[in-house]
Amino acid sequence: MNKNEFIRAYADKLGVTIKEAETSFNAFLETITDNLLKGEYIHISGFATFDLRDKRQRDGINPLTGEKVIIEACKSPVAHFSKSYKKIFNQ
Repeated sequence: MNKNEFIRAYADKLGVTIKEAETSFNAFLETITDNLLKGEYIHISGFATFDLRDKRQRDGINPLTGEKVIIEACKSPVAHFSKSYKKIFNQ
């Protein structure tokens, strides 16, 4: 399922237009992104937690050439789903 298919399903579930569903979905993503950029930890009870982690600089290998490269330090968003949400898929 790609983003467009998801938004169509989301619109059907909400009983709204595709445009309204897309606006709602984009606002959800922007809110998460904006708050992670501020350094905030986001916890949505019964669903997931979102956090921004620092990844340290590390060595890597270019798979095409076999050349050793340095992968720069960066920040990476992380999502962890709650036990109660995971339980839905393991009944």
